[in-house]
Amino acid sequence: MINFTNVALRRGGQLLFEKVSFTIHQGQRVGVTGVNGSGKSSLFAMVRGQLQSDVGELTLPPHQVIAHVAQETPALDRSAIDYAVDGDAELRTIERALAEAEAVDDGERQAQLHAKLEAVDGYTSRSRAARLLHGLGFTTAQEALPVQDFSGGWRMRLNLAQALMCRSDILLLDEPTNHLDLDAVMWLQAWLSQYSGTLLLISHDRDFLDDVTTHIAHVEQKSVELYTGNYSAFEKRRAERLAQQQSAYLKQQEEIAHIHRFVTRFKAKASKAKQAQSRLKTLERMEMVSAAHIDSPFHFNFLTPEKLPHMLLQMRDVEVGYDGKTILSSVKLELVSGDRVGLLGANGAGKSTLIKVLANRLAPTCGDLTLAQDLHIGYFAQHQLEQLHLDESPLAHLLRLDPHAREQTLRDFLGGFAFHGDKVTDPVAPFSGGEKARLVLAMLVYQRPNLLLLDEPTNHLDLEMRHALSVALQGFEGALVMISHDRHMLRSVTDRWLWVDGGEVRAFDGDLESYRQQMIAKREIDETFEVSLTDAAGKNSQVTRKARRQQDAEQRRAMKPLQNRLKKLEQQMEQLNRKKEEIEAVLAGSEIYSDSEKGRLKELLAAQVTLSSELDEVEGAWMEVSESLEALSF
Repeated sequence: MINFTNVALRRGGQLLFEKVSFTIHQGQRVGVTGVNGSGKSSLFAMVRGQLQSDVGELTLPPHQVIAHVAQETPALDRSAIDYAVDGDAELRTIERALAEAEAVDDGERQAQLHAKLEAVDGYTSRSRAARLLHGLGFTTAQEALPVQDFSGGWRMRLNLAQALMCRSDILLLDEPTNHLDLDAVMWLQAWLSQYSGTLLLISHDRDFLDDVTTHIAHVEQKSVELYTGNYSAFEKRRAERLAQQQSAYLKQQEEIAHIHRFVTRFKAKASKAKQAQSRLKTLERMEMVSAAHIDSPFHFNFLTPEKLPHMLLQMRDVEVGYDGKTILSSVKLELVSGDRVGLLGANGAGKSTLIKVLANRLAPTCGDLTLAQDLHIGYFAQHQLEQLHLDESPLAHLLRLDPHAREQTLRDFLGGFAFHGDKVTDPVAPFSGGEKARLVLAMLVYQRPNLLLLDEPTNHLDLEMRHALSVALQGFEGALVMISHDRHMLRSVTDRWLWVDGGEVRAFDGDLESYRQQMIAKREIDETFEVSLTDAAGKNSQVTRKARRQQDAEQRRAMKPLQNRLKKLEQQMEQLNRKKEEIEAVLAGSEIYSDSEKGRLKELLAAQVTLSSELDEVEGAWMEVSESLEALSF
């Protein structure tokens, strides 16, 4: 167990927390929450032994293996799958020792090391690493690519795979979903739910916290309190505590009245019964959620757009791509005021490409894109954080948008995004990622758009800011299109889904849970979760749904023999491994190394080598069949 006893910690003269006492027991999955800068990452650094408490004591059981996600990835020429396997440090140590024993022909040492290799499941290490990489979105072809070929976001996925590969007692994950798409988030959620060690997870994704955690350690007011239950249970208990405080209670009633106004207005405007019912349920749930965030430093609203045309945008048979490669084809889409659209689909399927076309940042290669005369787009994408003027302040950024605005008016507006005092006039350069994201959102809100296009707006935002954004978006009167891996945000602010898949954009009639179930079903025959953009470009855009179903049935028939072959190979591997275990059990004893047993020892070592060779052949065949299945599934 991890035991904090009267712990206090300072960083650079600042007191992060004090008088902290709680115990995390083996096997518990603890979500660590709190506003940015409250000390969550410092708490992790203490568990790893990088920081020592100023007062009190943090104790862990001896010989615990702690895994964490490295923040830096060197530009290595080592393959992605080898880099992932490196996460199992004990395995690599055994492999090196075995190579040394083989070099000097030390049979006894080899036998001992083979037994250790078996004990750490070393013979299946590459297949386990491959499954991790596939779950995180890598294709089989990418496994062989050197680490240096991947971009920063994909290198962070490699670091995550390395941490998951480690056979750890304690796993520390700091915002693991930031560089993942929705499909990979769902896969990681399922993986962590099966993790048998102790998990400490920093996350601002409430759905992820709800599904994974058993406890919440909340950092606030220079203290850390451990709550039993997931994040929703924590919110309820915190809301009850805040409601007992008179000042917070009054604010709470104001916020609930604010939410009720949204409900009333939406009832009057809603034209589609299904969407209206979904929206009302969401808003009713938000009453309880809002109660737990009354003391949030963020309070802002989207003002009514100056002009609000009914029809904002139309796409007819639009095709779009890059460098002669088609990404999306035959896209038909209409957006009217009040639309709330969430985009679903695997990483690389074309969601961001579609957003860029809607934002008029990328021209279609063919088809018609019609924009309303009074269309005013608010577009948020991660690259916009890099386009801030780093030597200028938040106030200067707003003055660029509105040179004649009163300074006090702009200061009041920025206060709703938690920019106060010197922060309003400080240069942006040293701001954190979360502060920069808040500034970009503030600039977007200030411009009063009538069409919002949001591509992963919650990256770098903490839970309080995410909640404030979801409340503000509920009151937005224009149209909204959003890409997000934050399922709670998607559920809170969207009521219609589009699935970007196989080069097409089509309506998805289910909900996020049914989407998750479809992804699980798809994983059974395609572990990569990836749609090949090249294949998508070659598909006939006029293929009917009936023809597509026929193609899918033919694909399943073609895959059946390969799936049967894969099952037989797995049975062979199991039998060969069992035989090796029997030999290694004998080799692990001392009797076999007596002079009278030299002949038998030689036979056993020879049999061990033969079995290892056969295993390599069977595993190679297993990989080939797996790759063939993967190619068919594209």
